[in-house]
Amino acid sequence: MKRWTDLLGGGIVFQVGDKIVHPMHGAGVIDSIVQKKVNGVVRDYYILKLPVGGMLVMIPTANSDEIGVRPVVREEEADRIIAAIPDIEVDMTPNWNRRYRENMLRLKSGDLLEVARVVKGLTRRDEERGLSTGERKMLHSAKQILISEIVLSQNASYEDVEARINTAMA
Repeated sequence: MKRWTDLLGGGIVFQVGDKIVHPMHGAGVIDSIVQKKVNGVVRDYYILKLPVGGMLVMIPTANSDEIGVRPVVREEEADRIIAAIPDIEVDMTPNWNRRYRENMLRLKSGDLLEVARVVKGLTRRDEERGLSTGERKMLHSAKQILISEIVLSQNASYEDVEARINTAMA
């Protein structure tokens, strides 16, 4: 993957074809870089194509560091994260609001191990007590984020990665 440091902002500049991760949408491939006028201001945007559902996400290039956009983890790192899932300790507060906020912070961190912690914690809670609609959506989203990055990291199929994660969760 070609990348270099932007001389003005100090952030990483990505190119078309690079595999990157948006903390709240998951991993995808930069389909194009376009200029768009939004609210009267012309800016450059990465057009990120997500493998799941083919959704396109517009990410302002100037804010990508602040948002938490980063390259996809290496294949070995993805293996390490899947291998770590069985040992992840999940201690979830019984207070729904607090638990939701804590999990949202974990997702926004962009740390794949923290995303796995959210998936494991919510999966366990679902098995024990069931989930509210909001937490069910969060679990679905966290799983998509986790799986999408590992799929791109390892050039594997969605089904294979999902099966490996489900096995690690058991």
